[in-house]
Amino acid sequence: MSNGAATLEASGAGVTAQAAERTGFSLGRMHAVMRKELRSYFAFPLVYVVSGTFLVLAGYYAYTDLAFFVTISFAHDIIQNYWQLLFSDIRLCLLLTLPFITMRSFAEERKLGTVELLYTYPLRDGEILGGKFLAAVIIFLMMIALTLLYPAYLYSIHAFPLFPLLAGYLGLLLLGCAFIACGIFISSLCENQVIAGVSTIVLLLFFWILNWNEAAFEVGEINATRMVSLFDQFGTFAKGVIDLYHITYFIFFVTFFLYLTMRSMEARKWTGRR
Repeated sequence: MSNGAATLEASGAGVTAQAAERTGFSLGRMHAVMRKELRSYFAFPLVYVVSGTFLVLAGYYAYTDLAFFVTISFAHDIIQNYWQLLFSDIRLCLLLTLPFITMRSFAEERKLGTVELLYTYPLRDGEILGGKFLAAVIIFLMMIALTLLYPAYLYSIHAFPLFPLLAGYLGLLLLGCAFIACGIFISSLCENQVIAGVSTIVLLLFFWILNWNEAAFEVGEINATRMVSLFDQFGTFAKGVIDLYHITYFIFFVTFFLYLTMRSMEARKWTGRR
């Protein structure tokens, strides 16, 4: 009887999977995955700890960077230089915190064994990945939205041009999505959350320090490393400039790592692993 029940259960899983294939990609099912992910995020203290750590670091940099320019800088455009420094510092805060949001995407599901249940639902891989990605992006947007208190307070004291601020936040949005896509891919390869988080930080650091030692490269090699350096692409946004080339780069970066995650998810079909 147990073998028969197992056979029926496997058959039912096959039918639901085939149903998902027939119906095609569904935004409704992806939205359901996203809601499930958000509930799991807020059910544990990790998201509060990570968000709190990010806000403490960002607030510290917001205060110390402003104090630096008020005390030392004699330039006429203090606020423009302030945004450039602040966004560069927030970039570091995201590097140290976002990987701990994405590390649980697939690694925790494997550890708890719930990934097997997830794959029996009538869901396509793209719907699962899209839901997990959007849930992490929503958490990220909540973290970034709270930093708007800093410029809002400064604007209440003295008005300043808003376009450089908007450019900087657009850069942070694209950079954060790139971090999330990379982190989800690493999580799809790991069965341990901590390993997934640390590995994501290491990989992102590689994209950061790729062209630090420019003296060791020829001019052509330097230009090539700048083209793939994630943080060099963000620099123009921090300066208040929106460049279509850099937007395209971030879109390609996100798409590339989501594509790799899809291939990682599909690998379970021929490796026999969940």
